[in-house]
Amino acid sequence: MIRPLPSLGLLDRVFRILFPGVLLLLLSGCASVSYYSQLASGQLQLLRAREPVSSVIADPQRSEQLRAHLVQSQKARTFASQQLHLPDNQSYRLYADIGRPFVVWNVFTTPEFSLTPQNHCFPIAGCVAYRGYYSQSGARGEAALQRLKGMDVSIGGVEAYSTLGWFNDPIISSMMGWGDERLATLIFHELAHQRFYVKNDTEFNESFATFVEQEGTRQWRALRGLPPDDGAQSQHRDQFIQLVLDTRTRLEQLYALPLPADQMRQRKAAEFERLRSEYRQLRDSRWDGDKRYDAWINAPMNNARLLPFGLYDQWVPAFSALFRQTGGDWVRFYAQVEKLGALPVGERKVALKELAGS
Repeated sequence: MIRPLPSLGLLDRVFRILFPGVLLLLLSGCASVSYYSQLASGQLQLLRAREPVSSVIADPQRSEQLRAHLVQSQKARTFASQQLHLPDNQSYRLYADIGRPFVVWNVFTTPEFSLTPQNHCFPIAGCVAYRGYYSQSGARGEAALQRLKGMDVSIGGVEAYSTLGWFNDPIISSMMGWGDERLATLIFHELAHQRFYVKNDTEFNESFATFVEQEGTRQWRALRGLPPDDGAQSQHRDQFIQLVLDTRTRLEQLYALPLPADQMRQRKAAEFERLRSEYRQLRDSRWDGDKRYDAWINAPMNNARLLPFGLYDQWVPAFSALFRQTGGDWVRFYAQVEKLGALPVGERKVALKELAGS
């Protein structure tokens, strides 16, 4: 049963009551006050921008393309709860026009000769390897400060995120440039985060949500009588990610060496050039000239740009094996995922490795 949508006024009041307490626990200086204030303001603006998808679809003044896209999104949203047993709430039954291409910009930071991210901890999400900003200028300002400290920095725009069930997350206008199926996959992914989430284990959380997204999409296509995806794009993506992961491994080995800084920089730059060369060879010899990753590979390189790779799919084979072991029963699958999540982190990783090898 779908819960009725709380009034925006009620959510605003709850937000105003709770957030000062969070600030008192977390803040330790003016910079922190500024950062958490923009988080509070950005989240509140997003909450206020929401409206029921049904109202947008029924409004003849809205774009016909937008309305048609939202109609399809709601079919996928219903499928997510009824067939994938994902949370049945008002998330993604709401729409928010934010008037910008990304909802947040994430800033990733590492030391010059390390792939260890600068982690940041939050009361809801736990510790993550980035800081999020609701304005691009705020993200650029933070990036500039970190570069002055000699850090490697990367900024990545994000079209959507999950509040893990704390609020009813909307479909955001930044998501509307995608096709119907891509929007459906994101709904499956983000609802999976609401279904289960372990603090401070990004690889576990993202791999779990990615598996739900991939298997959910396969079932969604089958329900509509569509043929399975030919897998070409997924194969290219996997091969590209492996190139980046191989580069990370070589860099980690390099940074462990007792080399002078100048020599370390030269060898670091050579590794990035090797990545570009191997990518172009793969693209031209096996991808029929598919250039979808050219913009990324040709941009300036540093450690921070490599951080997101591997986080979203490291344990997907493990969750796939677990799904097979539970007979493709989503309820049984989620129960086993929860058992994995309750393990101490070391035991959890051992169990995932065993599943991945099964």
